[in-house]
Amino acid sequence: MQFDDRLATVLRHRAAGETAARTQFRQLLDLLGSRRVSDDKSLLAAAWLRLAALGEMIPATERAGMLREPGLRFRNPELAYHLAEDEPEVAAAALAHARLAEDDWNALVPRLPIRARGFLRLRRDLPPSTQELLERLGIHDRGLPMPDGSGAEPQGAPNAELPIPANDSIATAELEPEDEAQAVEPLAAEDEGSIGALVRRIESFRKARAESHADRSDAPRLPLGEKPAHAPPPVTGFGFTADTEGRIVWADRAVAPMVIGARLSTDTMRRAVLLRQPIRMAAIDIAGAPGIEGSWIVDAMPRFARPSGQFSGYAGKFRRPPHRTGNPPDTEIAPEADRLRQLLHELRTPANAIQGFAEVIQQQVFGPAPHEYRALAASIAGDGARILAGFDEIDRLARLETGALELDEGASDVNTVVGAMVGQLQAVLAARTAGFDFLSETVGSVPMAPTDCEGLTWRVLATIAGAVGAGEQLRVELSRHGNYAKFACELPASLAGEDDLFETSGKAPGGTLRAGMFGAGFSLRLARAEAQAVGGNLSRVEDWLIVTLPLLTGSAGEPSQNSAA
Repeated sequence: MQFDDRLATVLRHRAAGETAARTQFRQLLDLLGSRRVSDDKSLLAAAWLRLAALGEMIPATERAGMLREPGLRFRNPELAYHLAEDEPEVAAAALAHARLAEDDWNALVPRLPIRARGFLRLRRDLPPSTQELLERLGIHDRGLPMPDGSGAEPQGAPNAELPIPANDSIATAELEPEDEAQAVEPLAAEDEGSIGALVRRIESFRKARAESHADRSDAPRLPLGEKPAHAPPPVTGFGFTADTEGRIVWADRAVAPMVIGARLSTDTMRRAVLLRQPIRMAAIDIAGAPGIEGSWIVDAMPRFARPSGQFSGYAGKFRRPPHRTGNPPDTEIAPEADRLRQLLHELRTPANAIQGFAEVIQQQVFGPAPHEYRALAASIAGDGARILAGFDEIDRLARLETGALELDEGASDVNTVVGAMVGQLQAVLAARTAGFDFLSETVGSVPMAPTDCEGLTWRVLATIAGAVGAGEQLRVELSRHGNYAKFACELPASLAGEDDLFETSGKAPGGTLRAGMFGAGFSLRLARAEAQAVGGNLSRVEDWLIVTLPLLTGSAGEPSQNSAA
C-alpha cells in the first residue's frame, strides 16, 4: 500500500528564514493546487493556515510571480477561492493561471468576491457556460477595444483589450455592435503608449457613445430640472458587503452605483473593522445622490474565509432610523434617548476589545501565560461581560421608553414561568432563613415570548429577593382579574421605606443576588417598560409591587387554589 505523505513532510519543517519561507510557500502552492492531495482534514486545515501565514511574510509581487511560473499545477478550485481574497495582483495571477473543469468554474464564480470576478473577464479560454454566468452576474469587460488598423499592438499583449481605469457606469456598459467601430479614434503607432493618446481614446469613446445614444428614449439624461413621471420609491434599506478595509464592494442593485466604493468611515466602524468585531446599530450620515443621502443605521457581521479562517470583510445591512410619532413629551425624550444609545454604541467597541483581549490571554491563544495573569484576565473578561450586559439593559430601556422597540410576539403560560422562578429563588433565600409564601390560581397565557416573560419575572423577583433581610417571609400572589393576570409581591423592609421605588439606586451587597448592575430602581423601571410594551403595567400600591399583564383570548382557566411556601 502506498500513500502520499508529501504534505505532512512539508508541514513538518519550520520556515526559519525568508528563503525557507519562499520555498515552503511554493511547495504548498504546488501540493494544494493538486486536485486531491490528502483526505486528512486536520492536515489540510494546517496546510491552509500555514499558506496564509507564509503569505504575510512574502511580498505580494513575489507571490504573484510564483503563481505565474509555468511548472505550477493549479487544478484545485479551493486554492483559487483562497487566493482570490488576497491582494489584487495575487488574485489576478491566481485566476489567470487556474486550470479548472467547467463544473468547478461554475461552482467557484458565485463564491468569488466581486473584485475578483472582474479578473476572469480578461480570460478567453473559459467555458461558454462560465462566460454566460459572468454575464448574468453583471461582470463586463473593463477595457476599450483596440481600433482597427491602429498600428502596432501594445507590447506583450497581442490582440488583447487595453485595460483602463473606469467608473462603474462606464465599466458595466456594453458597447452595441454598431458602436464598436466608431468608439475610438485611430492613433498613430508612435503615440500608442503615451498617456495623452490614452486620454484622447477615452474622450473619443465617450463622445461617440453620447452621439450614438442622443436620440434614444432610454438613454441616460443629465439632471437639468426635469421631473420624472414616476419617481422611484424611497430607499429605506439595502444589503451590502465590504472588504477588509471597510470599503463597500457589493450592494443591492438599486443602490449599487451610489454606494460601491464608499467606506464605513465613523470612528466606531473603523475600530470595529480594525478589531474584526461586529457592527451593531452604528449611526452614519451619507452625502451623495438624493436616494441614499442622509442618516442610516448599520448592522454588519465580520466574515472569515473557509477553511483558512482569514478575515475577508463584512456583510450587513443599511436601514433608515425609525421615524417616531407621538405626543410632545415623546418628541422631547426621543433625542435624549438617541444620544444615549449612540453613546452606548461608542462604548461597546472598547469594552468588546478589552473582553476579547482578556479572553485571548486567559485561553493562551498566542502562547503560554503565567497562571496569575490568566486569573486576572479571566476576572477582566467577566467584568467586561457584565459591563456589556449592563449596556444592553440601558439600550433596551431607552428603546422601550421611546417606542423604538417592540417585544417579540408569542405566548407564555404565566403560572409556569412564575412558579419556576419562585422555586429557583426559594433555594437561595433558604440560606438566609428567608423565603416566599407563594399563593396562585390558574391564570392562563400572556402575549409575551417566553424569554421576555421570564426576563420580566426575573427582574421583579430577583430585585425583591436581593433586598430580603434575614428571616423575612414575603407573600407572592398570582391571580386573575378579568382579562388581566395580576402578579403581586410584598416588598421587603429595605425597599418598603423608599419614597420612590423606581428611582432608588440601592444595590444588594456585593456577591448577593441581584437582577442587574444598576440597582433596584433601574431593574424595576425596565420591568415596567416591558409590561407596558404589551399593554400591562407595574406599579407600587402601599407595601406591594403589582404587575398586571393582559391575558390572551381563550386562555381562561378554572380557578384552583394552591400554595407553596
